[in-house]
Amino acid sequence: MGSGEDRTIAGWTLPETKTDATAQFDQFVTENRFTIAVVFPLVGAVTLLASAEGLLPDPLAFNPYFVLFGTFVMRLPLAAGVFPLVDRRAGLALVALTLYSYGIELVGVRTGWPYGEFSYGVDLGPMLLGEVPFGLPVFFFPLVLNAYLLVLLLLGNKAASTAVRLLATLATVMLVDLVLDPGAVAIGFWIYEVPQFYGVPWQNYAGWLLSGSVAVLLFDFGFDRAGLRQRLRDCPFMLDDLVSFVLLWGGINLFYANWVPVGLAALLGAGLLWTDRFDFDLSETRLGRAVWR
Repeated sequence: MGSGEDRTIAGWTLPETKTDATAQFDQFVTENRFTIAVVFPLVGAVTLLASAEGLLPDPLAFNPYFVLFGTFVMRLPLAAGVFPLVDRRAGLALVALTLYSYGIELVGVRTGWPYGEFSYGVDLGPMLLGEVPFGLPVFFFPLVLNAYLLVLLLLGNKAASTAVRLLATLATVMLVDLVLDPGAVAIGFWIYEVPQFYGVPWQNYAGWLLSGSVAVLLFDFGFDRAGLRQRLRDCPFMLDDLVSFVLLWGGINLFYANWVPVGLAALLGAGLLWTDRFDFDLSETRLGRAVWR
């Protein structure tokens, strides 16, 4: 592909192979780990709360591009973790899940099934067909995949049983949504016509059972489980996105005194601590080197 100079753009050397790309991706996430997993969700929580409380003026309040950018950044550890494992089969599973997620969300917006009658309360960026956020896969996929990975770590050899693995993952997905939806309703991301559990109808969780089951089955089909286990061992930051989730949505629920979701967020945090996923040397990051150099 030419000389080294030809392969360098803005100080970045373009990788020649997937192995090179994986190494560069891993290095970037490792060097910025604290910023991605802690600073971004804390700033995000403060910004979203300030928007919801009317403390930020337009166009800063609930700026959809800030929301999308922040979400994308927090997803980087998970994306880096699974990147080397995305082959043709995993790619097909992701395409199928993308089509499903757009389709079921469109049905939900138009009919109220399976999540209950709801509407978006804020601008979530470009809309597919004018009705469904184009960034939906970025919001939805990681929630399920993080749950799947956490179950692999927590259950160990017990996760070899298909029934145990899938049921435990689905239960964890439901736990995640019991934290997410009350917080999202509290800040006005979406509004349900029948508010029940912290503003969320029970029907929504039945809908998540359906969508979560489809997503879990597709991930289980698409990704090589042995490869995921090995990657989890080699990649300590692979569940940092779940750390971000706990800080962001746990913090928002705490602000609004949504005590049950706060407790469930703490339970997810305890699971992460049990797996020893966020015990790392801060000096390895750019922030650490800047402070201690």
